Amino acid sequence: MAALAFAGAAAAQEPQPATAGGRAALVEQAQAEKSTALRPYEPDRVEDILNRIEKTLTGNLHLHPFFDSAYAGGGFTLGAGYIRHVSAYNTIDLRGSITFSGYKRIEAAFTAPRLFDRRGSMTLIGGWREATAVGFYGVGNENTSQDDRTNYAFDQPYGGAGVEFWPARKLLLLRGGLELSKWNTGPGSGSAPPIDEAFTPATLPGLGAAPTYLHSQATIALDSRPSPGYARHGGYYGVTYNDFHDADGGFGFRLMEYEAIQHVPVLKETWVLSLHARAQLADAADTQVVPYFMMPALGGGSSLRGFASWRFRDLNSVLLQAEWRVIGSRIVDMAFFYDAGRVASRREDLFDAPLKSDYGVGFRLHGRNATPLRVEIAHGNEGFSLVFSAKPPF
Repeated sequence: MAALAFAGAAAAQEPQPATAGGRAALVEQAQAEKSTALRPYEPDRVEDILNRIEKTLTGNLHLHPFFDSAYAGGGFTLGAGYIRHVSAYNTIDLRGSITFSGYKRIEAAFTAPRLFDRRGSMTLIGGWREATAVGFYGVGNENTSQDDRTNYAFDQPYGGAGVEFWPARKLLLLRGGLELSKWNTGPGSGSAPPIDEAFTPATLPGLGAAPTYLHSQATIALDSRPSPGYARHGGYYGVTYNDFHDADGGFGFRLMEYEAIQHVPVLKETWVLSLHARAQLADAADTQVVPYFMMPALGGGSSLRGFASWRFRDLNSVLLQAEWRVIGSRIVDMAFFYDAGRVASRREDLFDAPLKSDYGVGFRLHGRNATPLRVEIAHGNEGFSLVFSAKPPF
């Protein structure tokens, strides 16, 4: 009897298996208790600042900075724009900028980024710009000097349309555009002499001209970059045909541009080797000439960075660039670079003599797909140059 009583007591103390409904209730209770303890992730102060900067850089604000100068060589640029959606994806952007040397730009742009079943985009743009002291040093390489600088000025109203089309949504790019503009040129201001004190229309084609151009262009390219505004991998290999039709029949010409870009990531994009090559070849239309201010040029923040803007001009140009980029953080890169290039009146002379070259170092402030601020210092055989730009060098 004692044994039976002990066994019964032991059986009474064993836990009874829970029913399916009981188990579900326990799980729900545990989840409810856990949910009350959950809190949304809150970034620390440094990450919050980086997020705000990146939001500004990627254009997610109605009011945004705009650092594009009216023309290269104008110096540090200040500007702003206001963008708003006119439909789910289409936008209108009103923007303007000014430099300390008096370069001015104001324009409006309509962008439709999702056309042709999301395979293409379209941009309509119109505006006016003015440059007051553009440098001209003569035509050629060895026969020009930085001491030969003269200045010219121009103002230009313009309006145009451009379309991009990706037939397979990636890699193959087709681009076309049409622009109508008028170049009103004249002597420039600044510390250098005005251009008409050193040249005449007989010695410099295009001096004092005011041509009206209908500019058409077509591009075919292979583009594997995530964005042309900022990339750490991928490449671009393209050919662009430009036709500048002068309504008065005096300064019409054609320009072919061949360009190759390759970004090579190293150690999961800890570093990036970026390479760039470009050739521009101009041909005057029948019985016409290419005006001096439309000739291919080298010098300044996007080509030979150790030389003044527009330092070398001629009918043909070649440019080679290499950069070693160090990825410092989400929004800052550092780059060491080398540039080399040359201009020539004949294409066969582009590599007949040593190329002009420079080297330097710089920093870039960037977002995921844009580089709104680039600051660099470069050195060539004519001294040092400081570069401020609102776009990548290539």
